[in-house]
Amino acid sequence: MKKYYQDLVNLPGVSGHEKHVRNYLKQHLEKVSEKIYQDKLGSIFGVINEHKDGPTVMLAGHMDEVGAMVSGITDKGFIKMIPIGSINPPVALSQYMSIITAEGESIPGVVGAKPPHLLRDETSKQVSSFDDFLLDIGADNKEHASALGVKIGQMIVFQNNYQETKDKMKIFSKAWDDRFGTAMALDILESIDKNEIPCRLYAGANVQEEVGLRGAKTAAYMIKPDFFIAVDCSPCADAFEETDTGGKLGGGFMIRFYDPKCILHQGVRRFIEETAQKHNIKYQYYKSLGSTDAAEVQLSESGVLVCTIGMPSRYIHSTTSMIHKSDYEAVKAIIMAMLKELDQQKIESIRQEV
Repeated sequence: MKKYYQDLVNLPGVSGHEKHVRNYLKQHLEKVSEKIYQDKLGSIFGVINEHKDGPTVMLAGHMDEVGAMVSGITDKGFIKMIPIGSINPPVALSQYMSIITAEGESIPGVVGAKPPHLLRDETSKQVSSFDDFLLDIGADNKEHASALGVKIGQMIVFQNNYQETKDKMKIFSKAWDDRFGTAMALDILESIDKNEIPCRLYAGANVQEEVGLRGAKTAAYMIKPDFFIAVDCSPCADAFEETDTGGKLGGGFMIRFYDPKCILHQGVRRFIEETAQKHNIKYQYYKSLGSTDAAEVQLSESGVLVCTIGMPSRYIHSTTSMIHKSDYEAVKAIIMAMLKELDQQKIESIRQEV
């Protein structure tokens, strides 16, 4: 995997605070795109074949990660937090987190948790609500915390410990959801031969996916795609249970055939399956309880053909997650293969199978 995958997961960027990610992405998109487009919320895309006589295909990850925001400072100098995105509160206890200033400086801290010695009293309980957690940055009081640079509204991210497993086939990192998709958009633009695809390709990343798919809505109105591919990490259940639709590492890319806001168009599903089978690309099915940017884009204007190409990932929306390198290859291969077939005739034939 290319270096920018690691670079992107190391960057901080919760919803509404994506500028560090966007600045990095823009710098690299400019090298492989004919033109850069950015909407007013901050979603950004590079385009190739902009003036080609063919359908418009939009490929997107999302830049934001789950994390928190500074909501207050106590008199003792502890930092109050609110979650940004869906986080199961217990995973944050005793974890290292960093406040990121507007200038990009990091203020390290740890989420306080009571040790067993202080829980023996029947009236004492471990804090279990994220809104009640306190981040300890070592400040002596409120004034000290302010002097260290803490301000209301700053983002807070989990400390990253990017590393490969012993067999070199899997990688742990925060923010695979969805810096993976962000990096994949760049990877595709860098790898594809524009003369081999019959479409106009806009590839990049949206903002604020984790708080309601907000960036996808405005970006879709800007680009007006005929076909949309969301590239997103999808949670694997294989560490906890074996199911036909729960996903597993090393099982290939995921076809998200259902989520609460997007039932996969039957023509699109057939197109993905047939393309994968034609090129011997490993895939699996995934039924989700959450949604991706595809759910919002499908409702743009008079409707858009959409799909989500899922990257299997264990433990997302926590302090770290794990992916498999072979699944990366499958995700990239299916997108490259789909793009080479998405001409106007293919779009029209897919539409007929609604």
